[in-house]
Amino acid sequence: MLNIFARRPVSRWTEPIGAGLVRLGLTPNAVTALGTVAVVAAAVWFFPRGQLFAGTVVVTAFLLFDLLDGAVARAGGRATAFGGVLDATCDRIADGALFGSLVWWALVVARDQLLGVGLLICLVCAQVISYVKARAEANGLSADGGLAERAERFVLVLVGTGLHGLGVPHVLPAAVWLLVALSLVTIAQRIAAARG
Repeated sequence: MLNIFARRPVSRWTEPIGAGLVRLGLTPNAVTALGTVAVVAAAVWFFPRGQLFAGTVVVTAFLLFDLLDGAVARAGGRATAFGGVLDATCDRIADGALFGSLVWWALVVARDQLLGVGLLICLVCAQVISYVKARAEANGLSADGGLAERAERFVLVLVGTGLHGLGVPHVLPAAVWLLVALSLVTIAQRIAAARG
């Protein structure tokens, strides 16, 4: 949903950066891979250690890097079908690392089983939401959209972790359980869209 409203304003600053990265010799696939490695490294380094605010800042910075691979592809005229597959694959890896790291933190460090369960549901739902779309498209159907697409999932969970890291109580559990509800609705929306 955020993708619809944010695409034009965001492209105003990503397109010039993408053109600059092309001049530096970077390919879209390299940008995708570098961004994913950075997100995974930041998530597994900061979150399991309980450094939620620092982790939120660093992960958010590298997630913004993920917006640039498309801009690099457009600027260099190098958009490919394989690039789309690589991007989707790397997105799933980054999602898994982010939520997996938070599950570890909740269960092992914070010893909050209820929050850990909520985060685990978010992890599974993030994968299923993307899988429904991919499977539908592989069968010639459309299953796009929904209340909790990737951007919404990241905004909710990272606002929650960042504020929790600053000591604001109750925000992270509220964000996680809201995301659980929205994710389940999104799965249902995509299945309904695929059914037609």
